Amino acid sequence: MDDRMMRALARWPDVPALYGWLSLDRRGRWCIQGELITRPQIIDTIGRNYLADERGAWYFQNGPQRGYVTLAYAPLVLRVADDGTLHTHTDRPVRQPTAAFIDENGALLLRTEHGPALLDEHEADWLLAHLAPEHGTLDEAALEDALTRPDGAPSGLTLRLDDTALPVERLDRAAAPTRLGFVRDPRPEDA
Repeated sequence: MDDRMMRALARWPDVPALYGWLSLDRRGRWCIQGELITRPQIIDTIGRNYLADERGAWYFQNGPQRGYVTLAYAPLVLRVADDGTLHTHTDRPVRQPTAAFIDENGALLLRTEHGPALLDEHEADWLLAHLAPEHGTLDEAALEDALTRPDGAPSGLTLRLDDTALPVERLDRAAAPTRLGFVRDPRPEDA
């Protein structure tokens, strides 16, 4: 968190949190009241001060106030950098993913050192280049088989990242927040 935010918290410790104003879409873009935020300075500030609380509810620390974020899917969105590595939408490199999941629609999620992350759907070529089936070659039949397996089952696929090979587990979209420990639509704790 920025030093400026830390000083504001110390000065005004009891500012109530804000809910329902800020959201994150599936592409990793911030929206305020449904309007896309486009100013790079604002996007960078949100990214530097984007954190999760003990419930797994993600928020932007804006001075002394927390602005909780409504998530279209996951708290982080992954993009492929020019060098082929993965980075979060907040521009943090992903170096040590520990688990991989695929939902019923083919969306890839990773448990990363920064938190649960969804691969941007525009990175399909990267995904197809890094997925491998247990047997044979990756084709439509192998993908269809993986997507139709039940929630929690091995998908039969492996995600290959440099020297790491992560088995890919099937995970229903609806089950992702519980299994990966995040809140899609944060509300006040007493509500």
